[in-house]
Amino acid sequence: MPAISMFYGIIVSIYYLDNKQHNRPHFHARYQNDEAVFGIPNGDLMEGDLPASKLKLVQAWIEIHRDELLANWQLAVSGQPPFKIDPLK
Repeated sequence: MPAISMFYGIIVSIYYLDNKQHNRPHFHARYQNDEAVFGIPNGDLMEGDLPASKLKLVQAWIEIHRDELLANWQLAVSGQPPFKIDPLK
């Protein structure tokens, strides 16, 4: 589970070969004991939950880094390591 970004206590990861359970592009975000799965490119919450303030931060980050997330998804599902993405500032 490579972390591709970290900001405001949120850890964003894309799992290798993670296209079995969720067939569409997605990533995982963790904050403390909460975890959520977000769709790429639209940023919809597919599964799980985050506190409302952290959810808004993740969705803002998605808007900024949509193309990078899609590129990372392609790398990860082909078994290649995804690259780091700048945190939300």
